[in-house]
Amino acid sequence: MKLRHIVIAVTVLAALALVVSFVNRPAPPAAADARIGQPILTRAAAEQAAALRLAADGHVVELKKDPAGAWLVASYHDFPADLDKLSRFVRSLAETKVESYVSAQPGTVARLGFKDTSVRLLDAAGKPLLDLELGKTPDNRSGRFFRHTGESKAYLAPFESFLDTEPKNWADTTLLALAPDDIAKVELTLPDLPPVAAERSSKQTPFVAAGPDSRPLKSDAIKSLLGNFTSLRFTDTTALDAAEALAAKTAPRTIKLTTFAGKSATIALGRKPEEIKRKPAAPPKPDVAKAATGADADKPTDKPADAPAKPAEPEFETIPAGPVFAQVTHGDASAPVNALMAKRAFEVSDYIFTSLPQKLDDLFEPPTPPPPSAGIPMAAPAPGIPAGASGLSIPIP
Repeated sequence: MKLRHIVIAVTVLAALALVVSFVNRPAPPAAADARIGQPILTRAAAEQAAALRLAADGHVVELKKDPAGAWLVASYHDFPADLDKLSRFVRSLAETKVESYVSAQPGTVARLGFKDTSVRLLDAAGKPLLDLELGKTPDNRSGRFFRHTGESKAYLAPFESFLDTEPKNWADTTLLALAPDDIAKVELTLPDLPPVAAERSSKQTPFVAAGPDSRPLKSDAIKSLLGNFTSLRFTDTTALDAAEALAAKTAPRTIKLTTFAGKSATIALGRKPEEIKRKPAAPPKPDVAKAATGADADKPTDKPADAPAKPAEPEFETIPAGPVFAQVTHGDASAPVNALMAKRAFEVSDYIFTSLPQKLDDLFEPPTPPPPSAGIPMAAPAPGIPAGASGLSIPIP
């Protein structure tokens, strides 16, 4: 083969190799999504938030900021919001970063579990600062699928799997928050006991009773009262006219706290008492008389007549005591707790009620026992009789 033919063949093969390489070259990598690695919520947006709406499984909770800047639970009687819980939630959104892009294909997105779970954060004008739909949690990794409402792209981020949509859980449960060291006077009015007042001149001095008993007060009893009532929280609420709430007002236990600054708060505790009721008597069983017919009617019988039936013993049932309700009246008419008391009846822990003193001995130290008696001196023995001898001589047979 001539050299020229070889050169032509090599040139042709090289050209073909270039064509094949161009056709089979890999596609350029797609540009990374700009949201990857970025926080779900920017801090600037978080600072503008004026409303929060959470929805899941048919439940909705809404929080809003009022004109004075206070956060309220709009879906729970406009109660003050738990600011610690709200701050933690918003901070978690600002600290959670988009982990990966998942898909925008309708078939794939349909399998990610987007239903009715959503998170919306709005500004004061009602404009969305964040509007997310949450899907399910992946089977093989942590996090949760999400997408921005109105978009087809789905992403994955390390969201917490639980979204609390119980409105009551977002309310601040504080009814009273006082410092025990600030209390100068405690006044108790309890059923079947005389009123008791205890006061002190400074937080370093002990409480002294100003009531009917001159004994020293038990320091632990006063400490327990201050611990229970200076930081009082509710566990649930109900309508003001609910039967159990009304029954709790019939025999209240009253505790009044007064600070060194002259501010006071009165807490009235009560509950519907336990009730033992007689059960309705069961209807008597009908007597089934054996009818004698024919020849059997004339036959004599040695069977004695039935004794009269013994009346049934009455049966009783115990109806447990109702929940404990607390009515708080602050001496400052503008205190927020006074407005809360006009909205709902507030349940508190049973322990707050059952730990109250039941008798004066629960509040006072036991009485000091009298000094031992010196006794009656014995008469001196008669002369000539040794000490300790009785002076009698008994012969021994």
